[in-house]
Amino acid sequence: MAAKGQTIIQVMEKFAPKHLAMEGDKIGLQLGTLQKEINKVLIALDVTDAVVDEAIRLGCELIIAHHAIIYRPLSSIQTDTPAGRLYEKCIRNDIAVYISHTNLDVAEGGVNDMMAEAIGLNGPFAALEEVHTDKLFKLVVFVPEDHHERVLNGLFSAGAGWIGNYSHCSFNIPGTGTFVPREGTNPYLGEQGKLERASEVRVETIVPDSVRKAVIQALLKAHPYEEVAYDLYPVDLKGRSFGIGRVGKLEQAESLADFTDRVKKALGVNAVRVVGSLQKPVRKIAVLGGSGSKYVRHALFAGADVLVTGDIDYHTAHDAAAAGLAIVDPGHNVEKIMKEGVAKVLRRQLAERKIEAEVIASAIDTEIFQFL
Repeated sequence: MAAKGQTIIQVMEKFAPKHLAMEGDKIGLQLGTLQKEINKVLIALDVTDAVVDEAIRLGCELIIAHHAIIYRPLSSIQTDTPAGRLYEKCIRNDIAVYISHTNLDVAEGGVNDMMAEAIGLNGPFAALEEVHTDKLFKLVVFVPEDHHERVLNGLFSAGAGWIGNYSHCSFNIPGTGTFVPREGTNPYLGEQGKLERASEVRVETIVPDSVRKAVIQALLKAHPYEEVAYDLYPVDLKGRSFGIGRVGKLEQAESLADFTDRVKKALGVNAVRVVGSLQKPVRKIAVLGGSGSKYVRHALFAGADVLVTGDIDYHTAHDAAAAGLAIVDPGHNVEKIMKEGVAKVLRRQLAERKIEAEVIASAIDTEIFQFL
């Protein structure tokens, strides 16, 4: 079956949730509407004239891109300017544009993981900088005995019950609940106007904030009572952390020269900028897609031998060299790895939901620089 754009984006946001985005990042729907049926989705790094032409040619109604089509605040849309013409082309051809940027960088399996794995780093990876920690809540709910397992399964399926690397965590205490169904009620147990004593189970479990709404929806769906008695309150346990950039290790140390060749092959570039002695042995590697100038000190703190990132400026390169950190700058465009990476994830997740929308990785090269 085909699906509304909103349904496809809900699947995308399960992979790269919006709450993982850095503050002020321009993400989400930027042009068009998601309240329409989508048959084809184009995954792109940038939204350029050539990419929009590709979407038109292929019949794609939705572009999911990494870099924003609208980055700076707009005071007007003038269709005699390059940007205005691009927006007009999307609107005239009813193409919606959705952006998944730093949330896709931070997400598990996102851009930074794709780059680290392509280079051949061994995990588990550490983040260069922690940017989000999922708050935790304790859920307490009272369930009739005959629905105990059903409610538990619903809670766990929605994402409740994780403590560290342990899943399905809960505590269950049998007891007796009392209530009087009043006029206008339709009680699952008991009769109107009479005190009911019910054999119930008090269920306690942990709920991450990121899935709190889904867990409560699952609870209300699985629970048989008209009025479900439950409490939800914050706890001091630290939830799961998410961060920008990745740090991992090569199987064995190799020279910076050999490592540079590895990066060029893995990320599909013909030339890179390199800081550091080409004979220097490197093994611990920091990776960050896009511009990484402000993460040099994070790479040093992590004990990395080299930082792989784009758009390093001249003075930052000098600072890194003075501190003993090598840099391999393959350019910002290496984030193109997300095109096929996201397409693969989205195809699989849509297929699991029996959604037949076709997902296509853009074939357009949006690298703006030429290397002569």
